[in-house]
Amino acid sequence: MRERAATALLTARDRTLALTGCVDDDELKAQHSPLMSPLVWDLAHVGNQEEIWLVREAGRRPALRPELDAMYDAFQHPRADRPALPLLSPDRARAYIADVREHALDVLDRAALKQAGGRGDALLGDAFVFGMIAQHEQQHDETMLATHQLRRGAAALTAADPPPAAVDPADLPCEVLVPGGPFVMGTSTEPWALDNERPAHLAGVPAFWLDTFPVTNAAYRRFIDDDGYRDPRWWSDAGWEHRQGAALEAPLFWQRDGDGWLRRRFGVVEPVPPHEPVMHVCWYEADAYARWAGRRLPTEAEWEKAARHDPDGGRSRRYPWGDADPGPQHANLGQRHLRPAPVGAYPDGASPLGVHQLIGDVWEWTASDFLPHPGFTAYPYKEYSEVFFGPQYKVLRGGAFGVDPVACRGTFRNWDHPIRRQIFSGFRTARDAEGVR
Repeated sequence: MRERAATALLTARDRTLALTGCVDDDELKAQHSPLMSPLVWDLAHVGNQEEIWLVREAGRRPALRPELDAMYDAFQHPRADRPALPLLSPDRARAYIADVREHALDVLDRAALKQAGGRGDALLGDAFVFGMIAQHEQQHDETMLATHQLRRGAAALTAADPPPAAVDPADLPCEVLVPGGPFVMGTSTEPWALDNERPAHLAGVPAFWLDTFPVTNAAYRRFIDDDGYRDPRWWSDAGWEHRQGAALEAPLFWQRDGDGWLRRRFGVVEPVPPHEPVMHVCWYEADAYARWAGRRLPTEAEWEKAARHDPDGGRSRRYPWGDADPGPQHANLGQRHLRPAPVGAYPDGASPLGVHQLIGDVWEWTASDFLPHPGFTAYPYKEYSEVFFGPQYKVLRGGAFGVDPVACRGTFRNWDHPIRRQIFSGFRTARDAEGVR
């Protein structure tokens, strides 16, 4: 567990330094969108959280830079206001997080990492607090990756293309029947699961049909070509109001090119690839497409049953493919690529029922509001999840290409406002299985 924690922390830091080391100081201090922080704020923020939780809380050591706490408190300062703060310079931010990391690794070396036996164990049980901080940094790395997508100018990031399709989607059914009945949702045993994933509990869903693959760019373009953005029949009242107010015409970063479409992706303008999952759509767009297609978005419980339920053993697995940690053969994760893979690229990652690419590529919007599981307990602080519960946020599941495996599980829950499009979000659709038990 100690080695796993150290590896997770080092992996996250390598990524943080790569995302902030590929642009100059002016780019780090700039705010590329009012939706996002300057990259230099994220750089110091991950160090400040590490100091609070690993050095002070886990290590019971004196504060290193207590005067920074207020400035890097995400709840005190909205993102749009952060450029006006007296932020640490890039060099000072790097020096600060390096100093914190040295102390944090010393705490890890000396900590008594007992096996956790239940939800009430101390922060050190199963190295939970170290896993929590590694996940926190990786989540900010994903946010910084989204900032890179929003920034203008030449490309600063490079990565290999994802693998081509290993199976032809045309050779598979377009949808899969997921049986009804109870299943175990959430977890009480995953050592680094966060509070909103807990506890494990029985949930029941009626039988339903679910898309075998996420909705592709080609499929979504048919919605556009059929004037889906101009037809209020397909939009909820709130969705239509937002579509008009925000002048939505296509996914974010798309632009017309004669009879076709181009997209901007990390500084590169390219034709929209037809067989990749559609990305950078908000919940309202996903909901409208599903209505247009005569379908609906799956609920969060439906999504998790499709991803975790093993109909032969009747148990819930950690991932669609089983209990093994994600490998490159299973899913597009960890920023190995800077785009979703085409549908059909990861047959080894399919669920027992035959649903593909539930993990990685794009976050998938669900129909569900972000609410606590039955028996939820905030841990170790209510601001991680509890303050966000309510109908103002919709749940996304599955992770995206920019999500590290440490922050992606079959139980992992993401959430955002239904208007958000800068995130790496897509979706798949479902329909009721009438007459099927």
